[in-house]
Amino acid sequence: MSSAAEPPDTATPPPGGGRLAASTRSTLLGAMFLMATSAIGPGFITQTTTFTVQLGAAFAFAIVISILIDIALQLNVWRVIGVSGRRAQELGNLVLPGLGWVMAAFLLIGGLVFNIGNVSGAGLGTDAMFGLDPEIGGGLSALIAIGVFLSRRAGVAVDRIVVVLGLVMIALTAYVAITSGPPVGEALRNVVLPEEIDVLAITTLVGGTIGGYIVYAGAHRLLDSGVTGVAHVRDITRGSITGILITAVMRIVLFLAILGVVSGGAALDPDNQAASAFQAAAGDIGMRVFGIVLWAAAITSVIGASYTTVSFVTSRTRTSDRTRTLLVVAFIAVTTLAFLLLGTAPTTLLVFAGAFNGLLLPIGIAVLLWVATRRADLLNGYRYPRWLLVVGWVAWLLTLYLAVNSVRPVIALFS
Repeated sequence: MSSAAEPPDTATPPPGGGRLAASTRSTLLGAMFLMATSAIGPGFITQTTTFTVQLGAAFAFAIVISILIDIALQLNVWRVIGVSGRRAQELGNLVLPGLGWVMAAFLLIGGLVFNIGNVSGAGLGTDAMFGLDPEIGGGLSALIAIGVFLSRRAGVAVDRIVVVLGLVMIALTAYVAITSGPPVGEALRNVVLPEEIDVLAITTLVGGTIGGYIVYAGAHRLLDSGVTGVAHVRDITRGSITGILITAVMRIVLFLAILGVVSGGAALDPDNQAASAFQAAAGDIGMRVFGIVLWAAAITSVIGASYTTVSFVTSRTRTSDRTRTLLVVAFIAVTTLAFLLLGTAPTTLLVFAGAFNGLLLPIGIAVLLWVATRRADLLNGYRYPRWLLVVGWVAWLLTLYLAVNSVRPVIALFS
């Protein structure tokens, strides 16, 4: 993550798990927001809006259940990676030679295609904000992301930008939610007594929140910062839960913003429901707010996808900082060029990328849970909590369901 002009921005773990230094606390916060903002992309906004329009207040139940499942999975992912001090693909190769590279290949294909969509989302955001041509806005946004990684202290820059933009997204969406006047009581009632339970909505939210590269983003960021080992178990656990809760807060305020508009009887533009909902709630200001939120969601996803994808095809110890930086820049440049040539990621490619991400999730989770269950030698003497293993394996069964659903659209293309 660091540029060649500086040493890696690592932090030495305090003996015995003592109080974290200010720089390490900042890194932990950055890892939480990197995971959260990687999840909060253009697709996140579209999914939340679509299901809110379809299910109304009953969508609250699906949100809560998906949050609980996400926490169960992220607790295990962050803990195994953090305690072992190894990236997910490295653990995969230790469990079964070559498996880690299969994981990396899946993630690389999915990351490339979805990053085209992220750049496209950034362009649409600048269009809503300033009326700027989406291709120009997408290109300029990509240059900003490249500038972040080329900065003298790239690690610190990434940590700060994802935190700031994450807070901006939440604050602006909360403003629209307050303006739209949602029926909060009805939503709370549906959390306990749902009028409708939509399994597809739950699985879609889980896949969109921790699918593909997203589940590894925060944990890999911690590794690159030196926050690893048994001494940091408490901090790793806190980071994994908080990252999901940050995502959950954004999901909830966006849900309430859309719910208020829908409950008020507003007719949304079927071609862009989220934008029209923001506009219905707060007029022209709402449209500008939507542009800012969409742009922030897109550019932080560009950063998260690029950083995490490159972390899967490089070594933390054998790849130089300069090489990693150049690979990240090349990744952003390639996906931006593809966007400029294609206009957006073609639907067929997005379907294939979704299938790859869906297949990666159960493979990656299984590898990490296997390490926790059978490879204590990779955990530096740490005794893994049995209750956490049970919770993890139960949640893993859902990832299998997600994998099946992600492959079905690909089969349909050839039927």
